[in-house]
Amino acid sequence: MGGHGLPYFWVCYKTCFYAPSRSLIGGIVLEQKSDKLDKQSILLLIVQALFGVANALSGTFLPVYLWKASGSYMVIGWFTLSQYLLSGLTFWIAGKWVKERNKMNALRIGIGLSGVFYCFVLALGENAQSFAVPLGILNGIAGGFFWIAFNVVYFEITEPETRDKYNGWAGLLGSAAGIFAPWISGILITTLKGQHGYRLIFTLSLIIFGISVILSFWLKKRKGHGHYNWSHTISQLRKKHDPWRRMFGAIVAQGVREGVFMFLVGLTVYIATRDENKLGMFSLITSLVALISFWAAGKWMKKSFRGPAMLIGTVMIAIVILPLFWGIHYSTLVMFGIGTSLFLPLYIIPMTSRVFDLIGQSKESAEKREEFVVMRELALTTGRTIGLASYLIVLPRHDSALAITWLMLVVGAVPITGWWLMRPFLAKQA
Repeated sequence: MGGHGLPYFWVCYKTCFYAPSRSLIGGIVLEQKSDKLDKQSILLLIVQALFGVANALSGTFLPVYLWKASGSYMVIGWFTLSQYLLSGLTFWIAGKWVKERNKMNALRIGIGLSGVFYCFVLALGENAQSFAVPLGILNGIAGGFFWIAFNVVYFEITEPETRDKYNGWAGLLGSAAGIFAPWISGILITTLKGQHGYRLIFTLSLIIFGISVILSFWLKKRKGHGHYNWSHTISQLRKKHDPWRRMFGAIVAQGVREGVFMFLVGLTVYIATRDENKLGMFSLITSLVALISFWAAGKWMKKSFRGPAMLIGTVMIAIVILPLFWGIHYSTLVMFGIGTSLFLPLYIIPMTSRVFDLIGQSKESAEKREEFVVMRELALTTGRTIGLASYLIVLPRHDSALAITWLMLVVGAVPITGWWLMRPFLAKQA
């Protein structure tokens, strides 16, 4: 998306959306009643997209940067683990602030800390690998603040009629960021010969985070309400026949896959090619396919099709890993990446939409939306930690191409369990 991000969003606003009426449900003001998105939704999409662009510019290459400096799978693993754990912990702690105070400040702190993180990476240079765990902690705290606030605001702005559309647009715009940002980063790193290129892309990310903070001040101030329940997740899971027990397990299954795939795919592409430019091209190709598939899924997926779509998505994102057994080469990795991009929206959109539909199913649960958003993140953190634990156990002992492929296949098939757990929720909307 690069420098054309704002015009692109403006075109989306002028041609695709209008400002609908407001409604009051369960004592909570929701921003729209129709299936269209309003101005606040568009602005939230812009902030989310810019946050994604900044992370796509540098985040794709950060594991590569650390691996080149250390040559160690363990350094990457401990950086990622500390990031996951602190993100989940921050969600739980910051949940009180988001519920009882101004959640928009938490959003801005998250963006600001992300900028601070890249400042430290810039200052440390190649020595960053020696501070992998502290850097992971800082990045986890930044992500925790941003996403706890974002998810609550997302819930308040959207409702069941608009969530599939919002998620479709969010996936589309995220894919657009993934098309251009890593591709440009790969070219810059290759052209400027390593360190100079990395310093430039980290600096660009820092600038974009600053722009995102400024735009966030146009989002409406959303005051806190009620009192935060620190033990909500545990008490909810203790209830027999509570639907959140199945939902929690389904989200854990999602997290298991994410815990490994969010960093290992890009790192594997680089190790197979030793070329940042090819990693950028890989991201461009796969994100272009994802842009089209997210757009199509967001436009045409109906509630009645969520169940079959999710089954197809979970099965296919596991099957597309099989070409890697022929050998981890750039061509097989591109085949895997394209297949994943085609079918992942069929899994992610119903999964995300149904979780937030469950939060808003009643006045009581909607009033505890912060606690349920925290519960969702704790489930994701649990799953990501399980997935990453498998990485930390397998890769230091067996770092062959075959071991990596088997690891990806095993964790990549776990979402099928999530579909099975989600069946009752999806059947209700058939």
